[in-house]
This record gives sequence, C-alpha cells and structure tokens, in this order.
Amino acid sequence: MTERGNPGTSSRAVLRDLMTTQVAKTTPDTSVAAAAAGMVAANVGSTVVMQGSFLAGILTERDVLKAAASGTDLTASKVSEWMTPDPQSASPDTPAEEAAQIMLMNGFRHLPVVDDHTVCGVVSLRDLFSARIRRPLAP
Repeated sequence: MTERGNPGTSSRAVLRDLMTTQVAKTTPDTSVAAAAAGMVAANVGSTVVMQGSFLAGILTERDVLKAAASGTDLTASKVSEWMTPDPQSASPDTPAEEAAQIMLMNGFRHLPVVDDHTVCGVVSLRDLFSARIRRPLAP
C-alpha cells in the first residue's frame, strides 16, 4: 500500500496533498525485469531512476511494455535503455490542475515531485482524477 498526503479541505489541492510518498526507485544500470519487479512489489506504475541523489529518469509501465514487445531480454536490458531521461517534475506546491495540464499536454501519466532537488513523491493521473472525484469543482 502506498502512502498518500492528506487531501485536506481546500478547493485548490496541491501535489503534496495528492502524491504518493513511498516512491519506487531504481538506477540506470538495473535490469528492466528487476525494476518492473520493484514496481509490482510497491504496487505503483512507475519508478524514478536515480543517479546518486539526482533524478536521472523515470521508467513506467508503458516503458516496460515497450521493452517486452521489442523482444529484448528484460533481465539483460538496462533501465537506461528504456527510461525517459531528465523527466519533467513539479514541486509539492504545484496546483493539481497545473500538474494535470502538464501531464496531458506532454502525454505522460506520472510526474515526479521534487522539493529542493530531492524526489519526495510521484503523482499519477489516477491520483489527480481521484482527487477530482472526491472534491468536485465548485459551481
């Protein structure tokens, strides 16, 4: 189970209220199979790729599916070959609506949340939709 922030009562949610704080992490040299196993164990759809303490990329379910469909050996193929390098990120204070717009305009479903150069969470479109359902737009 992943931990999520407290959605609070504000009509203008920010990412710190919605993000998953237990972030799956991997390295560029990890095999795709091992990274995918970590995502399954954490019950998440993405893993942030760290180079030391720096965010180097993100590997998502879609990336793993592309790698599998290519016929490559997922136990030999490295995360660095399939990840999105230098992904866009947002701060914990980014409004949910702004994050949703970034994700939809760029065609991705997971957005790392970075505070002072430290990955502190990941928000998914599912997280944003769930917040919208719990807290509909004011009339």
